Amino acid sequence: VQLQAYGGGLVQAGGSLRVSCKGSGRRFSALASGWFRQAPGKERELVGSISWSTDRTYYAAAVKGRFTISRDKAENTMYLQMNNLKPEDTATYYCAAAPGTYDYTPSQRYEFEYWGQGTQVTVSS
Repeated sequence: VQLQAYGGGLVQAGGSLRVSCKGSGRRFSALASGWFRQAPGKERELVGSISWSTDRTYYAAAVKGRFTISRDKAENTMYLQMNNLKPEDTATYYCAAAPGTYDYTPSQRYEFEYWGQGTQVTVSS
């Protein structure tokens, strides 16, 4: 399974941005997936995840209510819609995939086996 994240950019505080993650390989549609982010000097943290079958989602407290994860299984693509962006959302965003049961939303970094390269999101104040 290979993952490719794209769609990052520069946006003003309060604005919106959508980043995408294209998966390749037949297994991607049967894996849970998620988004992480890493700001300079900080550890990589989970943004949220989505189960592979029921599209159940889990979000970190810092983004809940502002960010939405969705996926298009026919296109093997996962999305992260980010609204009301704040300067503290500035980071490199990574997508990842993890094995799991149909309704499982992984929440720990070690659960994810496949990683894409990052896409930079910068929020100006």
